[in-house]
Amino acid sequence: MSTQPKTFSELISGDQPVLVDFFATWCGPCQMMQPILEDTSRQLGEKIKIVKVDVDRNPLAASKFQVRGVPTLILFHKGEVIWRQSGVVPAHQLVNIVETHLTEKV
Repeated sequence: MSTQPKTFSELISGDQPVLVDFFATWCGPCQMMQPILEDTSRQLGEKIKIVKVDVDRNPLAASKFQVRGVPTLILFHKGEVIWRQSGVVPAHQLVNIVETHLTEKV
């Protein structure tokens, strides 16, 4: 049985890369990202963890990473930001971006 990380910092600092989707419930483009993230998760499996962060409920996390618009995707590896982009990213493009960055970092 594994223990779940207790904080956002612990979550993004692990060995497994983490893709964070900073979103808002009222945001139309954010809602478009949900099936894209599900598809990305299916394609990448255990290579990556995908986490959603509601900017309205977690303003400190959004502020810390200077999230100015939603959706904003940030890819972390061992606590380091290795890629970020605001706006909707198609699933095939997102998978390619993540795999490229994972190949460079691992």
